[in-house]
Amino acid sequence: MALPGARSGRIPAATRSGAYYEFKPINVGRWLVWGLFAAILIAAPMVFTSSLSHTMLSQMGVAIIVCLSYNMLLGQGGMLSFGHAVYSGLGAFFAIHALNLVTQGKLHLPVSLLPLVGGLAGMVFAVVFGYVTTKKAATPFAMITLGIGELVFAMSLMFPEFFGGEGGISGNRVTGSRPFGITFGPQIQLYYLIALYTFVCTALMFAFTRTPLGRMLNAVRDNPERVEFVGYDTQKVRYFAFIIAAFFAGISGGLAALNFEIVTSEVVSGARSGAYLLFTFLGGATFFFGPVIGGVLLVLAFVLLSELTKAWLLYLGLIFLFMVMYAPGGFASLIMMNLRVASFGRLRELWVSYLALFATAAVVLLGAACMIEMVYHLQLNAALGPRMKFMGAMLNAKGADAWFGAVFVTLTGVALFELTRRHFARQWGGIQADIEKELKRRESL
Repeated sequence: MALPGARSGRIPAATRSGAYYEFKPINVGRWLVWGLFAAILIAAPMVFTSSLSHTMLSQMGVAIIVCLSYNMLLGQGGMLSFGHAVYSGLGAFFAIHALNLVTQGKLHLPVSLLPLVGGLAGMVFAVVFGYVTTKKAATPFAMITLGIGELVFAMSLMFPEFFGGEGGISGNRVTGSRPFGITFGPQIQLYYLIALYTFVCTALMFAFTRTPLGRMLNAVRDNPERVEFVGYDTQKVRYFAFIIAAFFAGISGGLAALNFEIVTSEVVSGARSGAYLLFTFLGGATFFFGPVIGGVLLVLAFVLLSELTKAWLLYLGLIFLFMVMYAPGGFASLIMMNLRVASFGRLRELWVSYLALFATAAVVLLGAACMIEMVYHLQLNAALGPRMKFMGAMLNAKGADAWFGAVFVTLTGVALFELTRRHFARQWGGIQADIEKELKRRESL
């Protein structure tokens, strides 16, 4: 019998005589990255020890999984979905119902496995909805996902027996068996469960990108006509990827159900799907680790930024606008571009320009934030009078001097930022040209 890969049954002489064996070299860099990721997940609650920190870290783990699952559609498959929350949300509902069955003694399943119930639920619904959705691509695909998302959200209010109406469905995660005394009552115990799921799901989704299906999904994104020409069904490739993405989204929904112990109709809303899209894009949809950054930013925005100001959605929209204009690859692309420059030893030349960019951008943000906060104060806190506190200073929201100062600071910051940006662009272009010359020189050797 011929060995795998041998042609016409002929075995190389060296192999017949056992003269050598081949081993793939260990990818040290990849092991270091995954080891660092695991170390961060383990050490994070030891560094941030407050209850709020543990809750936020748990939410970050959930958000990382769902953003990575969404990126399987957007970044890897080029499928712009406006209804991804359907699968994470339905997974959350099935997980909370399963939790209640465990509490009632009707289902004998460890609490730690309930997120898999959510994953299976998301996968089952993706089998049904995805068959219709993936028959189209590009804009029709996006519109179909939007329609299905709105349909499921409307049903969540029409069937209170399952969805719980406006009050939602609540449960108690401290139930069932308690192996090693673990009850998942303390937030730190639940965090480590979420961290374990986060690490495993991230590793599995990364492994998917290295499979033939994952590679073919990239090909369908880049050139579907050529994929069909070589004999592959692009609809089936999208369909299978859609199901896998929904499975991981359902797992994130199950983890969220355990974390909050309540699931409402908001988890299947269009706003939730839009948040997944926005933060996956901000993190960087073109890189695998981009959605990890996006998941962290999602929690920071919804928990911290929303507490700092009532205008947080406006700030978020402005950040998204500037990222689309100046860094369409997201934060991940900025990191990778600077790592490329650093690998050639040229990053130290840019630190002064970066410092100037951050300083002038802060001036622009200060002036714009002052105007925004004054407008919001006049609209929402009119009964408290025109005086308000901003950045430690008392301002009169109806005073001409406050508005003149805010406009002056904003315009000055914009002018300085534009001058700095142009200088940085010339400096960056020169460095990139030198790097290209160095690459060509190395290739010629």
